[in-house]
Amino acid sequence: MTEYRHITVAPIAGALGAEIGGVNIAEDLDDAVIGEIRQALLEHLVIFFRDQDLPVDRHKAFSRRFGDLFIHPNYQLGQEDKETVYLLRKPGDTMATGEWWHADTTMMETRPMGAILYALETPDYGGDTMFSNQYMAYETLSDGFKATLEGLKAVHSDIRVAGPQSDVNKKRSSKVRDDSNWQPTVHAHPVVAVHPETGRKCLYVNSVYTVGLEGMTEAESAPILEYLYEHQSRPEFTCRFRWRKGSVAFWDNRCTVHYAIHDNFVSVRHMQRTQIAG
Repeated sequence: MTEYRHITVAPIAGALGAEIGGVNIAEDLDDAVIGEIRQALLEHLVIFFRDQDLPVDRHKAFSRRFGDLFIHPNYQLGQEDKETVYLLRKPGDTMATGEWWHADTTMMETRPMGAILYALETPDYGGDTMFSNQYMAYETLSDGFKATLEGLKAVHSDIRVAGPQSDVNKKRSSKVRDDSNWQPTVHAHPVVAVHPETGRKCLYVNSVYTVGLEGMTEAESAPILEYLYEHQSRPEFTCRFRWRKGSVAFWDNRCTVHYAIHDNFVSVRHMQRTQIAG
């Protein structure tokens, strides 16, 4: 494990996740601090900060220290700020954004590197987020199954989460494009991905965006994918984060999946998010 000089790093679970202390991410941090934050992200896959005050301009400035900002194609609803997404859950919503295991925006040709989520308003209980380590998901497969997956590509599409056919805007306060000009974004990615910074192999499918295996029928794909979906979220691969106002989560979208738990139906949950391009 790395010895950190500028920040504190406290793991929250055995599989992944660490809380970072001793830093105000709204400040103009020097390269040494940013380097340690990036190293903590690579080691722990998702990192958390508490008691932050992060106006949107400082949120974006911090995010840009790790790469260009990603503009989400399905949240472009005419707003001036195209780089920030606000995720809102209100009483009466029957669906919450992200309430299934997924990595973000994997239908893109180049997957986003990560996301930084800041809590503006949180419920008194519930609304936690779970994360799962996809290095472990791959490494714990049998050698025979690893050989089966090698070379396979999965087809990813946003057809379930945007567009008029998805019907999600009737169920939740966070709106996406559902106009008649919307077209799905579809790309194929290796089922077993290699992380570009660590060089480690990880599982890269998810039940929200993955719609099949390239070169196979839906019926042929289904047993393999259903097994992987169940396997990738085994409890021993996961951590769970309890939100408070001012909390921040920064996850590596290349080697994790996450799940927003929709278990409080009477409170507001309001989050501010940036994504970092791959």
